[in-house]
Amino acid sequence: MAGLELLFSSIVGRITSPEDVLVSFVHWEIVRNGYKCLGTGDQPQSTDKKSELLPQGWNSNKELYTLRYQSANGQSQLLVKAITVDSTLIFNILNTPSEKVSDLTVNVNDYIDADNLKDFDRVFKNPEQLTEKVQAGLLPWVSSKKAEKTQRENPLKRETEDDPLRIPSRKPQSHPQPGWRDPMAPFAAGGADLDPFSGRPGGMIVDPLRSGFPRSGFDPSAGIPGRLPPGAVPPGARFDPFGAVGMGMNRPGPDPDHMPPPGYDDMFM
Repeated sequence: MAGLELLFSSIVGRITSPEDVLVSFVHWEIVRNGYKCLGTGDQPQSTDKKSELLPQGWNSNKELYTLRYQSANGQSQLLVKAITVDSTLIFNILNTPSEKVSDLTVNVNDYIDADNLKDFDRVFKNPEQLTEKVQAGLLPWVSSKKAEKTQRENPLKRETEDDPLRIPSRKPQSHPQPGWRDPMAPFAAGGADLDPFSGRPGGMIVDPLRSGFPRSGFDPSAGIPGRLPPGAVPPGARFDPFGAVGMGMNRPGPDPDHMPPPGYDDMFM
C-alpha cells in the first residue's frame, strides 16, 4: 500500500473519527488510479488545485463528505459524496462527462479500528479486502479499462484462450494430441464428419479401400470382367464393389453353395 502511509501521516492530526479514516482510504484509492483532488463541495472554486493530498476542510462535515477529482488528462471528473448512516458510510460517485454513477455501502467497523485512529499500523482492518470492495463497487470503469489494456497487450493469448470459434492448426504434429485418433487407424470412421476442417479422411461411410485394412489389390477403375467395363469407375473414386472383392469374379455357372443337392432337404448341410 505504497503512498497510503504518507497520506495518513499528512492528515493524522485532523482525524477525529473512524469515518475520517475510511474517507481518506477511498481518497487514496481514487488518487492511485490516476485522479487528483480539486477541492471540496459540489461546485468549482477559485481555490481549486490538483493535488494528491486531501484539501483543507475535507472532514469539516461528519455527516456528508463531498470531494471533487479530475483525471490526469483532464477528460474525466468525479464528484464523490460519503453520507454517514449509523455505523455505515454510503459512498456515491458521479463520473462526468460520461454521467456514470456508482455507489458503495461500507460498514465502518469492519475495516477501521476506532481504538487506534492515530496508529497507521493498527487502524486499518482487512485493507486488501477493502481495496477490492472499493475497486469493484466505486471504480468499476477503472477495472474494465485495465482489463481492456491487458487484452490489447496480449492479443495472441486472448485469441488462443478466449476465442470459442478458433479452428485448431492444420499443421501436422509429430505426436498426435490425446483424444485425436490417427487418421489411418481402422476405426477412424466418422473422423472427417466430427472435424471437417482437419483435412483427414474417414467419413460416416466406411470405404473398404481406404479403411486401413490390407488391400486386396483390386482396382475398380480397371473394370470388372462380366460386370463393369474398364474406365466405368473414375480413378481414385470411392466405390462399393458388388459382393466381396476378389470373390466369384470369373466363376462360370451357379455357385455350388447356392442350392442343396437334388433330393437333399437337410438345411444344416
